[in-house]
Amino acid sequence: MDTGERFQKIRRVLLYVLVLNWGVAATKLFYGWMIRSASMKADGFHSFSDGASNLLGLVGIWIASRPIDQSHPYGHKKFETLTSVIISGLLFLVCFNVVREGVLRFLHPVVPEVNIKSFLVMGVTLAINAGVMIYENRRGRALGSDILISDALHTRSDILTSSSVIITLIGIKLGYPVLDPIASLIIAFFIGYAAVDILRESSRVLSDGVAIQTEEIEKVVLAIRGVKECHKVRSRGRPDDIHIDLHVLVDPEMHIHRAHHLSYAIENRIKRNFRGVTDVVVHMEPLEEKK
Repeated sequence: MDTGERFQKIRRVLLYVLVLNWGVAATKLFYGWMIRSASMKADGFHSFSDGASNLLGLVGIWIASRPIDQSHPYGHKKFETLTSVIISGLLFLVCFNVVREGVLRFLHPVVPEVNIKSFLVMGVTLAINAGVMIYENRRGRALGSDILISDALHTRSDILTSSSVIITLIGIKLGYPVLDPIASLIIAFFIGYAAVDILRESSRVLSDGVAIQTEEIEKVVLAIRGVKECHKVRSRGRPDDIHIDLHVLVDPEMHIHRAHHLSYAIENRIKRNFRGVTDVVVHMEPLEEKK
């Protein structure tokens, strides 16, 4: 699959999910406002942030899909990862607003009106969110997309919050309205956890953290005939755009043409064994230079 086709598929997934997320958000916000439920409105704002992250994802994909140019010789793919950081920031903002709403409800209690429609709304939206998360996570891993995987994590936290809202509605029905603001604070925790999870992985990519363990690369390279030793192995990049460079020690009598072909063999072997590797730089050294 070429890069253009990949980005088209990611864009299509984001558009599908955007429509579903904002449909779910509008339903939760409207009904949460009708029955005066802090937890349902908090869940609605969370779903709304899902849709906002989809929009950010579409912008990120548009930039990331640009071809290599003079100012970006490695391409623009990291803009997709940068968008994930922005999504994380959006989640932190939602988390803060939900906490604020929950605290206000503790200070100024309101008893929500709970009926069968409340459970129906939450049950249907929960099922939609579960379907979105499974679909988006599978497509994200298949396409090697940071944005889709991050957004799936975002939606996973939405499922947890929706589940807590349903439990809260049951508690309110049984005469425990204090569960409503408590649930909104629990929801804030799930949102914050998802934000940290997304930020951690995105930061690893943007800070050039190790993409593939050095020992795994060395094991593959040392199995190639003609390679005596290898060292200074480094890897970095996104799951779909990994760059590797390494030093390989060979027989000092090896002809330059043979060494050239060996470097290609090393590159091809690495790319076959590790998915997502797009660039391998091999520096050849005669064995005695190590002494």
